[in-house]
Amino acid sequence: MKAKELVVKDAGQVGQVAQAETDNQVISMWLHGRPPTTQKAYAYEVQGVLAAVGKPLAQITLGDLQSYFSTLESLAPASRARAINAVKSLFSFAQRIGYLHFNPAAAVQGPKIKNTLAERILSEAQVHRLLALEPHPRNRVLLRLMYAAGLRVSEVCGLKWRDMQERQEGAGQITIFGKGGKTRVVLLSPETWTEVLALKGEGGADAPVFPSRKGKGHLHPSQVKRIIQAAAERAGIAAPVSPHWLRHAHASHALDRGAPIHLVQATLGHASVATTGRYLHARPEDSSARYLGV
Repeated sequence: MKAKELVVKDAGQVGQVAQAETDNQVISMWLHGRPPTTQKAYAYEVQGVLAAVGKPLAQITLGDLQSYFSTLESLAPASRARAINAVKSLFSFAQRIGYLHFNPAAAVQGPKIKNTLAERILSEAQVHRLLALEPHPRNRVLLRLMYAAGLRVSEVCGLKWRDMQERQEGAGQITIFGKGGKTRVVLLSPETWTEVLALKGEGGADAPVFPSRKGKGHLHPSQVKRIIQAAAERAGIAAPVSPHWLRHAHASHALDRGAPIHLVQATLGHASVATTGRYLHARPEDSSARYLGV
């Protein structure tokens, strides 16, 4: 199908070609390049609102969106916020590429969400107990590497041996292709590097560092989740620990030990130092409450 043309009124300029002709094309372009998990979550939220409203994007009004989001009041604030943010992102994108002339979602207000980061930060003692009580050598290295390098679960699952390079004095480094298509390099201590190398065996450069149980392909994130939940239970940690908690612990413990915030930002691959700064606020070193006589 031939794309429609948008007339540019400024003299001397050639007419611009429309970027999309259907809602599905817009949604596909909007999701393009995002991590698979984000694509799945965003697509789910958008399909939910489109099915409920029953109108194409160009005909959806602010009232339609407000009515739909009112039906989500029973959900947790974080779940409502995810739905609203996904829809706002889509409409903003559609307007930006010229598919929509007006963005009704711009006026939608999302719920305020309590910052619960402090609840998801393990203490150093808990992390050490979690590692010490893990009986499986492969799993122990997996958990140690996630904590030592601050890796996301998708990043550790995707590691190949070509991503691992030896450094001087027995140390090592890993090259990570992470969220947002960004590449970063993280240094490993000699102790962690030695444990990681012990897993290699006869694996070639393209072999996964952490293969699946059947040895075909990479370990799946769901399996990592089960491994860390079992490790947490073994260590007597009652909280619902997820793989991302080790990344939280890395950031918090590194800052507690005096690591510069910009270095922690670079190691974790945060787009903004403000994101890294959340860990300082989650576990402050001082508070005016300590100065009161009660």
